[in-house]
Amino acid sequence: MTARYVASCLFTARFPQVSARILSFLAEKHPEIEQVRCCIPRWKPQENTDRIKDQAVRATWAALPQSAAQWSAGDCAYSLCHNCTNIIAEQHPEVKALSLWELIDAERDFPFPDCSGMTITVQDCWRTRSERTEQDAVRSILEKCHFTVLEAPLHHEHTTFCGSTLYRPQPLKNPRFAPKHYKEQAQGLFEPHSPEQQVQLMREYCATLPCNQVICYCHYCLEGLWQGGAQALHLAMLLFPEPGQTPQEIFAHPLRLRSNYQAATSSPKRLSSGGRAALRAPL
Repeated sequence: MTARYVASCLFTARFPQVSARILSFLAEKHPEIEQVRCCIPRWKPQENTDRIKDQAVRATWAALPQSAAQWSAGDCAYSLCHNCTNIIAEQHPEVKALSLWELIDAERDFPFPDCSGMTITVQDCWRTRSERTEQDAVRSILEKCHFTVLEAPLHHEHTTFCGSTLYRPQPLKNPRFAPKHYKEQAQGLFEPHSPEQQVQLMREYCATLPCNQVICYCHYCLEGLWQGGAQALHLAMLLFPEPGQTPQEIFAHPLRLRSNYQAATSSPKRLSSGGRAALRAPL
């Protein structure tokens, strides 16, 4: 059996330092897990590399195998990208596709931060609505971090949220390589909406959350939560912070995170000035 971690081209482009710290953690704690860049062999390798703005991370990224040479029955694929896990699950049903959170939750000595009972909303993602094991692992991690966890109105298998990405056309590779998830089960989704409509939908959604401090585990969800005005973090940011940075400091300085994210995305092609302002606006 071979275990691999698929590092996610999009997450790495948007959050290069966080992605680099994950790769370092895996190299140290799990050298048996092979690290690869992408879930699809030969899928736009240069384009995916070029959009990583951090030069050091780009060099590390480029040195990794682009994708698995082959998958075999019994192999295990870990990722924090739900597109990656869904594509692998459909293209290679003989492979066990798991989330990074399941691996971390099983760690005996992971340095989970102490969040001292801070109250947060946990946000599940539409792309992982059927993955109860991943959802349970996320909540187990949040408990180990000593959060007081509140549920969104629609959660687990009932969630319909994946940020504003569900209100704009999706990348063609998703329905091509994972048609069950992104075509058969996505009727009525990914229809065009104006940038202003997307922001308004996100604001309306965030107004329903029981707590404005939110932990999600999807970069698309994070984008939508920021558009909607939530004080939101991706779980990876919490577990792999800058050295010495506390959870309270991460939550207290979301604008820097938003600025870094905005600089790494192609959102100017998707968002008008009003949409971009929603990502930059104070919480």
